[in-house]
Amino acid sequence: MPTATNDGVAIHYEVDGPTDGEPVVLIEGLGYGRWMWRWQRERLADEYRLLLPDNRGTGDSDVPEGPYTMAAMAGDVDAVLADAGVEAAHLVGASMGGMIAQQYALDYDRAATLTLLCTSHGGEESVPIPEETAATILEVPEGYDERETIRHRMEPAVSDGFYDANPDLVESIVDWRLAGDATEAGRNAQAAAVQAFDVGDRVSKIDQPTLVLHGSADRVVPVENGRLLAEKLPDGDLEIVEDGPHLFFIEDPDHVADRIREHLFANPIEAATDAGAGGGD
Repeated sequence: MPTATNDGVAIHYEVDGPTDGEPVVLIEGLGYGRWMWRWQRERLADEYRLLLPDNRGTGDSDVPEGPYTMAAMAGDVDAVLADAGVEAAHLVGASMGGMIAQQYALDYDRAATLTLLCTSHGGEESVPIPEETAATILEVPEGYDERETIRHRMEPAVSDGFYDANPDLVESIVDWRLAGDATEAGRNAQAAAVQAFDVGDRVSKIDQPTLVLHGSADRVVPVENGRLLAEKLPDGDLEIVEDGPHLFFIEDPDHVADRIREHLFANPIEAATDAGAGGGD
């Protein structure tokens, strides 16, 4: 597996798809490993050159001492692109991954487009995680084993009835999370970066074509955050996924992959670079 290095931190990443395809970086959310993108990977790898890094603290990447910052994780993405020899790429980020993508677009110059799923620009204007959701994530019932803990903490991120309707898939997700998610220390260090993230007064400087996708029933990052984000983006296109939960890209992967593909097709990298998109400030 290829490895990039950013300030002494090793970031492991996978590459999939045709070598001559337009590069697309898939950036996962807080604590999640690159398994999170398996559905979009299956649907996009026929056409695009996909780069799937494990965020610092996650999976095969190093777990440096925290707290982390979004700027450091954006630097990790740039190290991956440099290591892969990529001069311009589409960035797709979900939740914390969407925050990393925003930070990257502000700090670096390789982002041609952004696709931001279930995310926020952070800061006081953003709508915080609901108290009920926070309680579910933090307060695990006594006696739960590791698998039960993962299922309990993930429940607010999926639709009501998802567990009952997809028992085999849920068990597979638990397996993937046990094998590839962040360590507890890595997760806590990432959470510190999320809590400190605030580009609300800078997000209007992101001029890349940006697709904002957000589920209307998101119980982790409320949908109002997607609306706020899209309103501030100079070239933002907002789509609300009706009744979509936080992990709507897992529950409805065909629709999400189709929308990503349409966005990338409408905004090819060559056109974006010719227009001068992708400059950090």
